[in-house]
Amino acid sequence: MTAPTQLAPGAALTAASGAAPPPRRPAAGWRRRERIIASLAVAPALLLVLAFMAYPVGYALWISLHRSNGVRYEWLGLGNYIDLLGDPLLHQVFVTNLLFLVAVPLVIFTAVICAVLLHERIRGWKFFRVLFFVPNVLSTAVVGLMFKTLFSYRGPINAAIVATGGQPIDFFSQAGTSIFVIVMALVWSGFGYQTLILLSGLSSINPEMLEAATMDGAGWWKRLWYITLPSIRGVLALVTILNVLYTFTSLFGFIFVMTAGGPGYDTTTLDYLIYTLAFSSSNLGQGAALAVLVFLLIGGLTLVQLKVFRLSDGEES
Repeated sequence: MTAPTQLAPGAALTAASGAAPPPRRPAAGWRRRERIIASLAVAPALLLVLAFMAYPVGYALWISLHRSNGVRYEWLGLGNYIDLLGDPLLHQVFVTNLLFLVAVPLVIFTAVICAVLLHERIRGWKFFRVLFFVPNVLSTAVVGLMFKTLFSYRGPINAAIVATGGQPIDFFSQAGTSIFVIVMALVWSGFGYQTLILLSGLSSINPEMLEAATMDGAGWWKRLWYITLPSIRGVLALVTILNVLYTFTSLFGFIFVMTAGGPGYDTTTLDYLIYTLAFSSSNLGQGAALAVLVFLLIGGLTLVQLKVFRLSDGEES
């Protein structure tokens, strides 16, 4: 005689109600196998990040604690940092770099005007959208050579000045005019990319708001100031942060091609000074230490900007 089969309490209830049994949870072996497959899939990208990002950053930190010419290494601890922070040349270069921040509002203002005009689809907007982006496909070296040729002593700008009865100007012999030309190159090469970013923000504005404002008699500038700019405040914050970072980290190409940091050190920026210390003076330790300081500087500036924009958003709300 066969004994009746004992059912578990849950199985007995399921069988009594006639509902389908709940799906079985994957076995521990399958879960372990999924974790292994996921780890193997991520491993190539992780190796690349470690090889091309983590290792160079760690190596730069290690070099910054040594006096090194690339062959010999002598432990200095924080000596390179202390020497740099007390060096008047670094103070001068930092102030010069701050002067180039004047390009940030110029780039943003030009980009906002161009983005709004393109968003309103003025005549020929497709052509201008392509034209504004053309400088971004050129390298900084090419843009720098173009502006160096335009503003050279025998260049087209001086030819136009002489033709109107003026005297030619040696733009690259003085700090003020040299910085002016570099800022012009920065604005020309950067506003097209910022225009595209702002256009993406403008596409989120409800067109009925602009139409209602127009019917109420608001002019173009009033619509820009009271509707358009507040609506894209977040995008403007992003563009501002990107431009400030660019000014501290990406002027090397312009400086190298146009002025080589001169006259004297009047147009030397922080990234160009890193190059000069590390490769022209063979002082890799101080070059690496300055790179670390610039990293900390732009990280702090970014945090300050984020806090300022969040505070302004809180006040508006």
